[in-house]
Amino acid sequence: MKKHVSILGSTGSIGLNCLKIFSSKKNLFQINILIANRNYSLICKQILKYKPKIFIVNDTKVFLKVKNRFKKNKVKIFQNIDFKNKYFKKSDITIAAIPGIAGLKPTIELIKKSKKILIANKESVICGWKLIKKIALKHNTKIVPVDSEHFSIMKLLEHQNLNDVKKIYLTASGGPFLNLKISRLKYVKPHEAIKHPKWKMGKKISIDSATLMNKLFEVVEAHKLFDVDINKFEIVIHPESLVHAVIEFKNGLYKFIYHETSMLVPLANAIFDKTIDIDNYLKPKSNSKKSIFFNSLNFSKVDKKRFPIINLKSRLNEHYSSPIIINAVNEILVDQFIAKKIPFTSFYKYILTVLNDRNYNKYAIKEAKNIVQIMQIDQWSRRVIYKKLLTRKYA
Repeated sequence: MKKHVSILGSTGSIGLNCLKIFSSKKNLFQINILIANRNYSLICKQILKYKPKIFIVNDTKVFLKVKNRFKKNKVKIFQNIDFKNKYFKKSDITIAAIPGIAGLKPTIELIKKSKKILIANKESVICGWKLIKKIALKHNTKIVPVDSEHFSIMKLLEHQNLNDVKKIYLTASGGPFLNLKISRLKYVKPHEAIKHPKWKMGKKISIDSATLMNKLFEVVEAHKLFDVDINKFEIVIHPESLVHAVIEFKNGLYKFIYHETSMLVPLANAIFDKTIDIDNYLKPKSNSKKSIFFNSLNFSKVDKKRFPIINLKSRLNEHYSSPIIINAVNEILVDQFIAKKIPFTSFYKYILTVLNDRNYNKYAIKEAKNIVQIMQIDQWSRRVIYKKLLTRKYA
């Protein structure tokens, strides 16, 4: 019997990789639900190629265009998730890959209708982990992290006692500006920040990788997912991006997982509950291809002058809702940078203005218990940063 699979964020890099895997094993999988936002051309191609039972389009204008184009098609086109609808059936596997806080609500809704969630949306975890965990337990839904770092940590911790862990190192490539003169960082352009040297990713995560905010979020995510003291985590620069996490044990041994810079590796291993031959998914297939195992490995400490955002590590865990606030502010700043309204070097400074706001503690100390409360804190954060941006203090 085929497994029913769904993808939240089917037009993004994670979604596209998953569709490669599923389409390579058509005898094993049936596409149930695909969710996307506004990429009209790709949405139409996916409807025609993958024939999902349901396609949810979030953007109103695009939804209407798609709905009109496929009004005689068997694929059901909706704008929202409504499980009262008779067409919504349970999925065996759901990939949660909608970026940003926007992915939280659909992730929670699909947890209720999935046997296994492969979670690639770190913002959902850092902002709403308690809620996600509670609902997953209630519906007996298994959660598997598929970011390369967290998938590696999960595998490294299998059959290990957490009390034996001394330190966990998360590796960061350093992004496109690792070797650029610090004095030049103020002048880098969005298109330069998006060109990640190792990974092919979306704009938001690429810019977060360039500032190192992505790695800070991954620390908080790992802290929540694996219930490990946040002080045991350390970020190190590893330009080759081949080692994704390293665990140091109290007995003096270190363990790490090493794999090619392709999300197909953790995704394929998470999708299948058995040993797989990764060559069936990675391209190009060639016997002459040199083994990446013989590449050199370099590790170094993070330069706080180059990556000042690293100083936010303690602030991200100081109150219950600090991660929600910092995530919301960062999302706005990324949009502002893409629109060329703020310089690359202003992220840390603007975030500090919100953390120093007189009402920050009032919202940060709140323990958000549902999506409404999470979004109230998120919206307060966005209002505040927009006010701070009006001053153009760090332009």
